[in-house]
Amino acid sequence: MKMARTKVLVVDDSPSVRQQVGMALSLAGFDIVEAVDGLDGAQKIETVAGLSLVVCDVNMPRLNGIEMVEKVKAGGKNAALPIMMLTTEAAPALMQRAKAAGAKAWIIKPFKAEILVSAAKALTKAAA
Repeated sequence: MKMARTKVLVVDDSPSVRQQVGMALSLAGFDIVEAVDGLDGAQKIETVAGLSLVVCDVNMPRLNGIEMVEKVKAGGKNAALPIMMLTTEAAPALMQRAKAAGAKAWIIKPFKAEILVSAAKALTKAAA
């Protein structure tokens, strides 16, 4: 029987970042689902079955990444889903707010693919 691939939701309003993250993770054996902003991300978290991890930007229209984390972690069936922030933001206050909301990791852009992949593997292994 073929192993099911681990499904990761990439939430970023930049198509090029979604492509870079998706490429790095799919080469490492992950299946990628994309969302264009926090609102789209929150909806996909509710509707896409089998997600193991969310990689999420902070600065996005409609619903920013931290607000999305707060919304997802506030309850519901996906409160335990690991979420990793991937952003240009390095402000300690934002990091603290994301961590308080339930984000499990914070990676600064531009990112190194191997750091992203190892964090994704660690978080999905922890969730499995």
